[in-house]
Amino acid sequence: MKIFSDEERRGLMVLLPLILAAVLLSLLVERRGDRPVLLAETKEAVESEPTAATLSPFDPNEADYEELRRCGVPPEVAAGIIRWRRYGKVYRIEEDIALVAGVDDSLYAALKPYIVISEKHAAAPRAQTPPRPRVRAEANSAAESVRLEPFAIDTASAAYLATIGFSPRQAEVLVRYREASGGIRDEEQFRECYVVSDRIAERLSPYILYSAPRPAAEAEPTAAAPLKIELNSADSATLRSVVGIGEKSVVEIMRYRELLGGFRSVEQLAELKCVTESNFERILPQISCDSCKISKIDINFADPKELMRHPYVSAKALRRIVKQRKLKGGWSGIEEMVEDDIFTKDEAERLAPYLRFGLYAD
Repeated sequence: MKIFSDEERRGLMVLLPLILAAVLLSLLVERRGDRPVLLAETKEAVESEPTAATLSPFDPNEADYEELRRCGVPPEVAAGIIRWRRYGKVYRIEEDIALVAGVDDSLYAALKPYIVISEKHAAAPRAQTPPRPRVRAEANSAAESVRLEPFAIDTASAAYLATIGFSPRQAEVLVRYREASGGIRDEEQFRECYVVSDRIAERLSPYILYSAPRPAAEAEPTAAAPLKIELNSADSATLRSVVGIGEKSVVEIMRYRELLGGFRSVEQLAELKCVTESNFERILPQISCDSCKISKIDINFADPKELMRHPYVSAKALRRIVKQRKLKGGWSGIEEMVEDDIFTKDEAERLAPYLRFGLYAD
């Protein structure tokens, strides 16, 4: 027995597709007031970029996810900002937001007027002059107004040295250096102390009295004594004439001299692997070193590649130099770099003869 007649079945076949289409249409339509809105249109509205009417100021370093969303930041961008912070990211400038995933040029243009970077997180202006060098410049200016008179470098107190151009800390270092050396016997040794800048040395040298006599072994050569070979000016043939320096050693010595910018003392030859201890003892009486021939690096302006080539600048120190120099602009002296934890005292003492601080020179 048939439930539906042939005519009724034909009617159901026509009606069922229409019912199915109506059900599907109802699933795709939402009501917003009196106007039907498609789900696809709703999704497009949610994912569209924020407008000025929906945005409000936000600090990417302080705001949490909910606050960022309330300020109109899209959800994926808000999540990206928080995720970067958890990895140690600090937003120094507005443009840092442009690096967050999901931020294209048009979205960044919309967000930029509302990005607030607090003072404690903002990058220091490049043109800003660091406060400490200005204070030291004023102190140096006052010291230069003091009338200089001849004085004995081996008996001068730290207090007196502080009145003629040294900072109190530099004066203490110079006194300790003098005591450890058993006295300062000449200008070359005076300049070897890492707190003595070229400027101070040139200003004070005419007034310094050196009381400790030069040892007899280092006296000027007489007519009968052979002249010593000066390391910083000798060519390869001259160096080869030194007993104890072979052809391979000549190449290494000249290469190391170029990297250093010149030798400040003959003892630096011992830093080369090609110079053995026994050879060094043979070489030492035949050579001398004029530290005035050193080629110096202006630490406040030198290219990082130039600094990287110097044997006394480690990779760690180079990274700190580049970072700190970008933030503060430069340094007025090597002791300030020690205070900034860029060099240890030993590293500073070795490197100081090769540096100058032109940024603050008048």
